[in-house]
Amino acid sequence: MTKSDREIMEIFEAYDLTETVWSAAALTGHDPKTVKRYVEAREVGRNPYERAPRPKMIDAFLEKIEEWVEQSKATIRADVVHEKLAKMGYPGSARSTRRAVNAAKTAWKAGKRRTYRPWIPEPGRWLQFDW
Repeated sequence: MTKSDREIMEIFEAYDLTETVWSAAALTGHDPKTVKRYVEAREVGRNPYERAPRPKMIDAFLEKIEEWVEQSKATIRADVVHEKLAKMGYPGSARSTRRAVNAAKTAWKAGKRRTYRPWIPEPGRWLQFDW
């Protein structure tokens, strides 16, 4: 559960006053681990409401997935990728593989997308006529 802005400011004020996590926790009535988490987030410059992304089992295999997507030009199916990963020792589920393949395909397609460039004729440079 996250704290309100007022509670976070009280934690920061108590920590700045005492300069110890335990004393700040005693003053504000919060757990010392909570105070430590908010103080560390402030020192690093992170938003205290955002959590750090947790590592996933598929992170070690993402480069291989991206390579297969690139080779197939984003036509490879996720079940085929999952079979190949299982042979390589991937212990995760097919659903995790589908999510990773979908993200890789979306990224690949975004990089290969054609942009719309309208033709704007310059006056006097082009001649157009209809019969």
